[in-house]
Amino acid sequence: MPYEPPTHSVERSLRRAGAAVVAGVDEVGRGAWAGPVTVCAAVTGLRRPPEGLTDSKLLTPLRRTALRAVLADWVTAHALGHASAEECDQLGMTAALRLAAVRALEGLPVRPDAVILDGKHDYLGGPWRVRTVIKGDQSCVSVAAASVLAKVYRDGLMAELGAEHPPYAFQDNAGYPSPVHRAALAEFGPSPLHRLSWAYLDDLPAWRHLKKVRTPAPDAGQQLALGF
Repeated sequence: MPYEPPTHSVERSLRRAGAAVVAGVDEVGRGAWAGPVTVCAAVTGLRRPPEGLTDSKLLTPLRRTALRAVLADWVTAHALGHASAEECDQLGMTAALRLAAVRALEGLPVRPDAVILDGKHDYLGGPWRVRTVIKGDQSCVSVAAASVLAKVYRDGLMAELGAEHPPYAFQDNAGYPSPVHRAALAEFGPSPLHRLSWAYLDDLPAWRHLKKVRTPAPDAGQQLALGF
């Protein structure tokens, strides 16, 4: 299906408002049952983006991988941050996303003056200056770049981890629901990579006892101590 290529419209708007360094941020792994949630922060110039850049979900695996190789040298800077399955269980997805995003942003060589988040929900919050953009991974160059970089990295990571846990076929499903993944869970139960507070365990009577009940969210003081 034809699609409109992303532009620098939002990046230019933020620059006109005084943000010299703008980072696009996107995540992958939010809906997975296993593995980390991964966030990429990408800083791009206003140069013409690589041909075919768009939301990673609209690209074939082969095209994503080829584009990632180009983007790694094309972007001004990028960094990845992760929140483990255990951290997702402990914190809940919103806080885990924030933790991964902060790790990514703090991994950049220069602190961004503004951040473009894909979607309508600001899971990052202060002190970061955030602009949310629905379908930003399709419309904003920096977010689209972050989308591809995050997706290719996490897919590769899950493929490597899949070699250690072959029944779940992580190399094919990246920890997301699939028939093979569901069948392996029913037979073998969750692996050490699985999120144990997720609702899929409710449908596995033999393994339901392993489900974790999430503890209350940390208060403001604890959040600061955890780096939120």
